[in-house]
Amino acid sequence: MSEKRERTRSEKAIRISLVVSIFVFLMKFTAWVYTGANSVLSDAAESFVHVFAVGFSTFGIYLSQKPPDSDHPYGHERIGFFAVGAEGALILVAALTICYQSIKGLIIGIEVFHIETGAGIIFVSALINLVLGSWLVRTGKREDNMIITGNGKHTLTDVYTSAGVLVTLFLISRTGLMFLDSVVAMAIAVYISVEGYRLLKYATTGLMDQSDIETDTCIRQVLDGETGEVMTGWHDLRHRSTGNTLWIEFHALFRAGIDLEEAHREATILEKKIMDKFRGNTVVTIHLEPEEVHVRHHRELRDGTEPRDKDS
Repeated sequence: MSEKRERTRSEKAIRISLVVSIFVFLMKFTAWVYTGANSVLSDAAESFVHVFAVGFSTFGIYLSQKPPDSDHPYGHERIGFFAVGAEGALILVAALTICYQSIKGLIIGIEVFHIETGAGIIFVSALINLVLGSWLVRTGKREDNMIITGNGKHTLTDVYTSAGVLVTLFLISRTGLMFLDSVVAMAIAVYISVEGYRLLKYATTGLMDQSDIETDTCIRQVLDGETGEVMTGWHDLRHRSTGNTLWIEFHALFRAGIDLEEAHREATILEKKIMDKFRGNTVVTIHLEPEEVHVRHHRELRDGTEPRDKDS
């Protein structure tokens, strides 16, 4: 029941984000039509990209929550990394478009109109994004959903770009220096490029199964704390995250003479202790090994020979 409520919250959050993002883009596009300012255009372009990104994230939310099936035994959660990566790539495209328009404006010149009206529209849109982005980040962290969290951070980035546009329009209205419009627009492009790069890096790290240092340290502390007379050691630890699920596997060595039932009971207790250390879904796979022969068995496996009997 709890998992169903989490899915409902995530779906509700992404739907609200999509509707509000479309509305905010239309506001900024209207502001650009009124002013003709490149800085406003850069803000509108970033919001336009955001609409597509949220749309892709919406698809990612629904697909990631589908249960495992015969074609996808590990589930569909990794689509979340694609969603985050697509958002980062689209942000970079928007940054390049903004730079092009800004350089063009510096060369041929630009005239800005109806500054007060445009600034008022941008200010209201920034307030809407501030409320939405803060709520999305809190919701994403509470539900442990990287798509919602990433979407919230992008929304907050939009607030910063809007703030830069407001400062620019104010300066132009007071000084009449139109070139400031293009300069600030390029500065915004650089800023959102950094955010786009971070999202792409996060997506690439997840898709390449890069090990998380904090997770690794936590697992090793549990294993070291459980090593003693019954489980005498462990090796070949591997773990990866597919989004909301953490997959852990390792080999556990047990003392000589222990029967399979006792070893399995101890392994199950250890599995539960590891699972209790992490939020969300955690899947632990433990390969049980007798300590006195595990080295020989691994060597035979590497050599491609048949495992021999204990006494042979």
